[in-house]
Amino acid sequence: MDRNYKLKMMIRRIVLIMVCAFALPVFAQQDPQYSQYQFNQMVINPAYAGTKDALSAVLDIRKQWSGFDGAPSTQSFSFHGPLKKKRIGLGFSAYNDAIGPKRVTAAYGNVSYILPITSKLKLSFGLRAGVVNYAFDFNKMNYKDPGETNAIAALSTNKFKPDFDAGLFLKSNSFYAGFSATHLNSAYIYNDNVAYTNATGSQIEYDLTYRLNTHVFAIVSKGFKAGENLVINPTLILKSANGVGNLDLNLNFLIKQKLWLGVFARSGGSIGFLAQVIVTENIKVGYSFDTAPGKVQRALGNGHEIMIGFDMNTFKSKMLSPRYL
Repeated sequence: MDRNYKLKMMIRRIVLIMVCAFALPVFAQQDPQYSQYQFNQMVINPAYAGTKDALSAVLDIRKQWSGFDGAPSTQSFSFHGPLKKKRIGLGFSAYNDAIGPKRVTAAYGNVSYILPITSKLKLSFGLRAGVVNYAFDFNKMNYKDPGETNAIAALSTNKFKPDFDAGLFLKSNSFYAGFSATHLNSAYIYNDNVAYTNATGSQIEYDLTYRLNTHVFAIVSKGFKAGENLVINPTLILKSANGVGNLDLNLNFLIKQKLWLGVFARSGGSIGFLAQVIVTENIKVGYSFDTAPGKVQRALGNGHEIMIGFDMNTFKSKMLSPRYL
């Protein structure tokens, strides 16, 4: 079997993955959106903690709809690593997400149990527990009735709630798959009765309910070696909440173990590209850009994301691969 035939077969498999991806039902998503999930999986899956056999830290900064006042802005940080015997992974993650009058700040502690299935395949189980603070600036909201303005303003603007996540993560040197669920306790942020007298003198009452919905993330990725200096890496990411969500398809290329270049498309219609430079064995810097065709996107603006990663291979493990850092 010659080399050209192998390359043709590999390309056919990649095309098949793409076709299957776009044939699946597509949904919209609710939680903060990232364009570099595959390099920053602690933000979605607590089972990822410790699976890299290294101490790892990632800082991610994202600005979505850059031309829109009050547009989504997200900053996240994660740190994790395995204990000495590599069966337990520990981690910490935090993020700040703002959109319009709402700001969400959260911090979590992560723990995972890593089970070797074979010499090259590991399955990890992860749990995450933390606290989330929802802050609403009601002064930034517009109301038709002044009475409602006063009634809403009387509500507490900061709500601290416990939050719990769980996940599974399966990994080899060239393949991984993950499944996770966030906000398992579905905490109520607001569950209040609002009463006020409107401009005509009528008494108005309604229930103000805002609850965290469980979000489900599924990801699968496979690396195909195409010669000594190229790895082709398609990745599928499904994000779902309350029956709606989003499907991302990524196609990335690792060149000479030093440079990632990739393109991606979302079921919502946006497209983009990413690049990551492996500066040293320990430092990675990535950037992504996303946009969408049409007048609405031109009015809102584009999305930009910067990611900085640091890894310290204190265990000198052969499992540490630049493919998924």
